[in-house]
Amino acid sequence: MVRRRVVVTGQGVVTPIGLHLTDFWNSLLEGKSGIGPVTVFDTANIPTKIGAQVTGFDPLEYMSKKEAQKVAQFTQFALAAARQAVEQSKLVIDERNAGRVGVIVGSGAGGLDVIEENYRKLTELGPKRVSPYFVSSMMINSAPGEISIAIGAKGPSFAVVTACATGSNAIGEALRTIQYGTADVVVAGGAEANFSQLDLASFANIHALSRRNEEPQKASRPFDTDRDGFVIGGGAGILVLEELEHALNRGATILAEVAGYGCTTDAYHITAPDPSGSGPAEAINIALQDGGLTPQEIDYVNAHGTSTPFNDRMEINAIQKVFGEHAPRLAISSIKSMTGHLMGGAGAVELIATVQSMIHSKVPPTLNCDNPEAPELNFVPHVYQEREVRAAISNSFGFGGHNVCLAVRKWEGV
Repeated sequence: MVRRRVVVTGQGVVTPIGLHLTDFWNSLLEGKSGIGPVTVFDTANIPTKIGAQVTGFDPLEYMSKKEAQKVAQFTQFALAAARQAVEQSKLVIDERNAGRVGVIVGSGAGGLDVIEENYRKLTELGPKRVSPYFVSSMMINSAPGEISIAIGAKGPSFAVVTACATGSNAIGEALRTIQYGTADVVVAGGAEANFSQLDLASFANIHALSRRNEEPQKASRPFDTDRDGFVIGGGAGILVLEELEHALNRGATILAEVAGYGCTTDAYHITAPDPSGSGPAEAINIALQDGGLTPQEIDYVNAHGTSTPFNDRMEINAIQKVFGEHAPRLAISSIKSMTGHLMGGAGAVELIATVQSMIHSKVPPTLNCDNPEAPELNFVPHVYQEREVRAAISNSFGFGGHNVCLAVRKWEGV
């Protein structure tokens, strides 16, 4: 059986540095940071007081007021990004093809905002004040469900939950769904809106977050020797993945080819990565083999690069294991230095940045990488680099030991 090829025909984002694809990409090239003081709740008793918030987002651009009130913010973000992606793809969904269009979108925490809000109502005002939409809005699969309703997609629809690897896993499973012939098109990605006192306090208490409260734009510093933790962010990334012949037949503009998908588990610790990097290295190897690529063909690594001491060292180990002598020739960057860590949305947003780097032959920078831990590697410090990107990988690693790598190729025609 000849495996079906899968391409990207649409992309949409909601991020702390841009609410649409063009603004997001321009911000990456400008080295614009979206990190600042948390303003949506009181951080007085929390040691970390900074984050990468989505500002200026109006859900009414994408849905009615009544619809917006029924869903959690992560679903608002996901639906907005999905509408952008479908619009860019110029995909028309009707009764003839609806059953062949799927939606696979996940989140790490889902509707944490509505959980906190309704628990407060329950304890302070009583059970009758709990929203009748509480269950449907807080569940993680509300995102693919609402997107399916909005665009009329009746193919496979489900949510993926693998913490910070969620968005990449969703795209990988969308790739497989199309390759296996279950659908011709899948709208896929991830979303997160985790600005809550619970989330910030918990991450701060396990010492995972940066405490550079006085210098928020310098707080996320992937691969820098002075890094002290990650910065929480929110947002969404959604892509339209499509079987190649289907895309060609309808005259779609092809942005890139999704070539390979690798997925492993550390089986080491629920929150700490295996320092050897063996699990991520194997995920990269699987993605390369799956995509028919060699390590020497890779030009760019969009790194997970969280800015935590353990994760960054582990990822360096994994990259060096896989790429060996080719590693210093790679461009390696982490856009989390600008966006913060979008958690369940990170992998999808970062794959979109990777596709953009292929289209424009520019690699976004890693901000604040003043003293790289591995100085022999090119972490694209401070400013973007002009570079042809013919093949690339995007890494995502999540709590629970989840490791995902996506391999993509530049589209240069059939």
